[in-house]
Amino acid sequence: MALHIVFVEPEIPPNTGNIARTCAATNTKLHLVKPLGFDISEKAVKRAGLDYWPYVDIEVHESLNDFMEKYKNKRKFLATTKGGHLYTEFEYRDDDMFMFGRETRGLPRDFIAKNEEMSIRIPMSENTRLRSFNLSNSANIILFEALRQLGFPELK
Repeated sequence: MALHIVFVEPEIPPNTGNIARTCAATNTKLHLVKPLGFDISEKAVKRAGLDYWPYVDIEVHESLNDFMEKYKNKRKFLATTKGGHLYTEFEYRDDDMFMFGRETRGLPRDFIAKNEEMSIRIPMSENTRLRSFNLSNSANIILFEALRQLGFPELK
């Protein structure tokens, strides 16, 4: 049983580091779609002190198109402040993928428009609509709802 977190063109290293740690702790696969705003070479990871990195099931993709082609038959949810559905409205299943865009711009608007029926959002106050939740926090919120629904598989 596995879920997938997909960061498309992440820019801020600590966000990816934070969700990578969560992925290692929850047996969730992490996908990173290039370009990345940072280096994840073995040397850079060691220098950053990410001692959990060897336990992260990670796959790096050259582009969003490459990722979509490889995983065209998987169910994908697009997390965006423009999402038409609350993240709690779906019944999540094993192997679902949760996609998040870059910190400064989110997922491409045309990509969201083509997949609007699978776009989800976390409710926020109207006072904060000019900004959104931190990327790794958002991924954690949605991931843990899916894990809860699935009965926290293989977690204790």
